Amino acid sequence: MVKHITIRKAEGVWTVRAGGAVLGESTNALELVEGDYPPVIYFPREDIAMAFLDTSDKTSHCPHKGDASYFSVVTKSRTLENTVWSYENPNEDVARIRDHLAFHNVEEITVENI
Repeated sequence: MVKHITIRKAEGVWTVRAGGAVLGESTNALELVEGDYPPVIYFPREDIAMAFLDTSDKTSHCPHKGDASYFSVVTKSRTLENTVWSYENPNEDVARIRDHLAFHNVEEITVENI
């Protein structure tokens, strides 16, 4: 494991909402903490309503996690561009986040422990 990244099971039930719609709920979410950054909750793909997400052309690279691909969230009133990311083939040290999705902390998206 990369020394400044920790991944553990996120205790409890986690939910993500956007534009008033529940996108997902999970008891199998993961919490990733990287250095001094706030924790990020990663939801298993099977717990997310993928019909609300559109694949984006955006990508990014993290030397510790690998290459990220992005999705936009489609709500009733608008599209929230590039607000979801996933590491399809993460580096071996963070392989637990494969097949998981994380959501940017923006006003229209709420990730919470319920």
